[in-house]
Amino acid sequence: MSDDSSKEDVSIVICGEAGQGIQTVESILVQAIKMGGYHVFSSKEYMSRVRGGENSTEIRISSQRLNSYVERIDILLALSDGAIDHLNQRITSETLILGDEKNLKSVTEYDTITIPLFKSAEELGGPIFSNVIVAGVISRVLNISSEIFNEIITRMFSRKGEKIVEKDLEAGKKGHEIGEQLVKSGKIKIQLTKDPQIKYELLLSGTEAVGLGCLAGGCNFMSSYPMTPSTPLQMFMAQNGVEFDLIFEQAEDEIAALNMSIGAFYAGARSMIATSGSGFALMEEAVGLSGMIETPVVIYVGQRPGPAVGLPTRTSQEDLNLTLYSGPGEFARIIFAPGNFEDAFKLSQIAFNLADKYQIPVFILSDQYFAECYYNIPSLDLSDLKIENHIVKTDENYKRYQLTPDGVSPRGIPGFGVGVVVVDSDEHDEEGHITEDLDLRAKMVEKRFTKKMEKIREEVIPPELVGNEDYEILVLGWGSTYGTIKEVVNELDSDKIAFLHFKQVYPLSSDTGKYLKKALKTIIFENNINSQFGNLIKLELGFDIDETVLKYDGMPFSVEEVTNNLKKFLEGL
Repeated sequence: MSDDSSKEDVSIVICGEAGQGIQTVESILVQAIKMGGYHVFSSKEYMSRVRGGENSTEIRISSQRLNSYVERIDILLALSDGAIDHLNQRITSETLILGDEKNLKSVTEYDTITIPLFKSAEELGGPIFSNVIVAGVISRVLNISSEIFNEIITRMFSRKGEKIVEKDLEAGKKGHEIGEQLVKSGKIKIQLTKDPQIKYELLLSGTEAVGLGCLAGGCNFMSSYPMTPSTPLQMFMAQNGVEFDLIFEQAEDEIAALNMSIGAFYAGARSMIATSGSGFALMEEAVGLSGMIETPVVIYVGQRPGPAVGLPTRTSQEDLNLTLYSGPGEFARIIFAPGNFEDAFKLSQIAFNLADKYQIPVFILSDQYFAECYYNIPSLDLSDLKIENHIVKTDENYKRYQLTPDGVSPRGIPGFGVGVVVVDSDEHDEEGHITEDLDLRAKMVEKRFTKKMEKIREEVIPPELVGNEDYEILVLGWGSTYGTIKEVVNELDSDKIAFLHFKQVYPLSSDTGKYLKKALKTIIFENNINSQFGNLIKLELGFDIDETVLKYDGMPFSVEEVTNNLKKFLEGL
């Protein structure tokens, strides 16, 4: 890899054992790259252990905006003996491998460059400094100024004290010196166009985009039980609780968490929980409670492979059915699945308004890949944000479950007005008292499901079409597959192909059938084994998708996988 001037983007992967500080390297570099005037995207894969194993982080640097994962590795920083074997299927003859001599001494089949990584770290005080040295090497290779790098180091480590900051600045300087030698030797040459305006853009993770949307939606109470990959959202909300007047409660278990949040909405708060599939499975009874007592709640589900605990730190799209059919009985619900940060912010904000308006559970489906990736965006649109509060002041004739034409009863809360707000998890009459009246039972079921769904379907967020409107081949995807499929369809640059992305997966937009019928052939990409969304389309519309591409090994779709599958599909037509 002596000359990368022809590349539009460069893929750098750092791989080592848990505990070696790879996440620190990522944190430093994504900020430095953005501040240096490049577009950046990063994603990680890691084992569910505190020490040992092999973890890796991919960082893509580009002169063009991007937000998708590639298998290609242009430069590999190998920080452990097992790094090469761990990434062997992704390493090619075009990959340049950097690492300490002790990690690369047995590597003969690939192009390698040894750097004095661990010796330099020991001279500074110990192996803990190796991660900052690595970040310094890459920063120099990317022609990022030492001023930008030092500013980031100072900001990140200032809480650890002046002496630690000084040592880390020395480590960064040493890394820059090593990088300078690599550049001068001609062994690495990267030339990407910089844009000074990028430094002013936002650098977010998927978790932060969702969290900001929840705060913009007026969320002021959150109760949850830690579970990867939803824990980062819990931490984000808790850390910002004081500034945004939010109460965060770490519940004793998942069952208590959802019941607390439902209780908070009943009392007048705007509340949510965050969990993953196996944690959400424990909450299903409480989902039914929300449906029966018509008390809103927002539920964030960070998907990971199951069943049970499955692969705790990997990604999937396996919980659509779980959220769609959760809770006993039949009642209305809404399920969002954002595919980019702008949608994550907007949909999370809207989720609270719709939960409040229709008195239902609203789901935000994310996954490990989306939650933990980072990239830069110009800004977040705040122009049309508004908190819609649908609470009414009760009078002496107040009926909590009053039968109305649209199925939505006026929602009062205790203490706001003179009426009594009665709720009951058994079937109940209009006032909220338990009943065995079967005619009234039927009316209440229609109220909670049929009538509400009729109104909800009127404001479904339509899917986004990428590509030519006069397409012949329609590619379908939902949630986190957005960036990868979009990049491939744009790269193919064919008038015959378009991509339809669903950011709301239930209920389906009324436009869905129109898009599908227009296509001569359809193909869908999903990270599950049963094509859960494809089956939902068939159930709702009776439409059979021609080809399904399913991946369920715990890794997201790569640009290369989508490209190869689309090309095969086109060749077979």
